[in-house]
Amino acid sequence: MIPVEHAEVVDDFARFGVHAFTTTRQFGSLSTSSVEPVREVLARWDTIQGTARERGIHRLATASQVHAARVIVHEPGWEGWLRGTNADGHVAARRGTALAVTIADCVPVFLAHPSGAVAALHSGWRGTAARIVEHGIDALVQRGCPASELYLHLGPAICGTCYEVSTDVVRELTGRGVSAPQTVDLRGIITDHALARGVRHISQSASCTRCDNNRFFSHRAGDAGRQVGVIMAS
Repeated sequence: MIPVEHAEVVDDFARFGVHAFTTTRQFGSLSTSSVEPVREVLARWDTIQGTARERGIHRLATASQVHAARVIVHEPGWEGWLRGTNADGHVAARRGTALAVTIADCVPVFLAHPSGAVAALHSGWRGTAARIVEHGIDALVQRGCPASELYLHLGPAICGTCYEVSTDVVRELTGRGVSAPQTVDLRGIITDHALARGVRHISQSASCTRCDNNRFFSHRAGDAGRQVGVIMAS
């Protein structure tokens, strides 16, 4: 089980039997791309799987992330750790599958329905511009979860004060032409996309990975480490 102080938990989902959290720097990096021995990183992944098993969940779904908008829909009937390819989101319409995305400044987006349907999305600026949150919402709607009944939480990510981007990125995200780099609020933009899709229950972490760099890994701060956002319904 992951110690309480090593994760930021989404309390709002507990009443649905949904457990969602983002790991912290204290838990350790989940990236196999750093100089840290792979066996130590995999041991942390084993802890995440163990946390799922304690809730009766024997499936963990992840993917190699490419900063795009592809979402994998997972059905039951398998056990173990599945690593998909070229995807930045996961949906499980039925209880019993843990979903995880790797982050360090990008936004971990958690979606939950009272039925136990869940989604986890990795939304950096490219994924936000490609409206990955809408792909996740649509996948759940198509499986019987009305958007108005979905609960969305935006986990720890770089805040709008810290996240300065180029003029091209500002245009991609907002449609506005600007003459100099500006800061943008990814979580605010994702919120607007979700509201436009009909989601009404939206919450947001107060944590910024850059401001709170003592607690979270931040790419902008030069960290090679990564935390993960995990959601599961048992």
